[in-house]
Amino acid sequence: MSEFAFELELCAFLEGRSDRLFARQLGAGVANPGGRVLDIVGIEPGPGFPDRAAITAESIPTAAIESRVGPGRTRYWKDAFDCHPNRARRATERAIEVGFFERERRNGREYVRQVARYPDWYDRVLAIENKPDLGRPGDLEAQLRTDVSLGVVDEVVLATESYVTGAHRNRIPDEVGIWRVHREDGAVREIDVLREPTPLSVAEPGIEPLESHPGRTDIAIASPAAKARTRRRLAERAYGKGWRTYGLPACERCRAADSNGATVPYCEWAGRAVDAEGDCGVDCPGYVRGSAPAVDHETERDHRTDWVADPSGRRRTQTGLERFS
Repeated sequence: MSEFAFELELCAFLEGRSDRLFARQLGAGVANPGGRVLDIVGIEPGPGFPDRAAITAESIPTAAIESRVGPGRTRYWKDAFDCHPNRARRATERAIEVGFFERERRNGREYVRQVARYPDWYDRVLAIENKPDLGRPGDLEAQLRTDVSLGVVDEVVLATESYVTGAHRNRIPDEVGIWRVHREDGAVREIDVLREPTPLSVAEPGIEPLESHPGRTDIAIASPAAKARTRRRLAERAYGKGWRTYGLPACERCRAADSNGATVPYCEWAGRAVDAEGDCGVDCPGYVRGSAPAVDHETERDHRTDWVADPSGRRRTQTGLERFS
């Protein structure tokens, strides 16, 4: 069983049984954002979720959210950021592109404002570490200890197909929940909760391991404020990205298969879901040139979740001289 196929099938199962928004492969480090990549992230909607969904289907840049641009009067864009001008420029352009900022020009200068106040739209954050085969654990213990000591997410769960022994449990931090996943015919059929996760202290400082050396490990202390910014970045990335970040291979032996109501790329030759970028191509012994199956990921996500593919947006209609014509 490949971890990629396991990941897709687990996301499809969870999406159909929860109001959380799920996404895959997101960086969750604070001092080193890419130093810890979470397999699956589940974001629980908060009270402001409908307001967030109405703004844009895309991720909103962190720098734009943290800027002094507000929904009131317009600001000269350079005066609204406390970061490098290049980052501020990129954030401004992206925020305009996705519909979070609107701009106007006055006397040759560009002014911006938010189309709506950024809402408090998410609540608890779940991280799932996928390890279908505990016989090949890799860096599992170190990864889970990092998640627990850093405490950016509210809960951490290990998902596996393996029978979980006492020896396995002893290597897994007590705070980490354990799910045993049962699969059949390309879909998850059932999950046995062997241990519930213990809520982590997201409002307290965290410890982030950075580099290991003989006899010592370099760490960084993550403040509650820095962790809160990372949680927001994680939530925004999850909202815009989701878990359907894969294409379907252009191969006669690949088809769009149903997995608990969601579409996954299934290879008849390999007998499992496959990653078009990593698994497929002319070098694969089972490859037969063909057309990639047509799949509309956005429409499927829109129908199955509370994420909105084509929101109405909150741009104001600027009144110009045309009203006098």
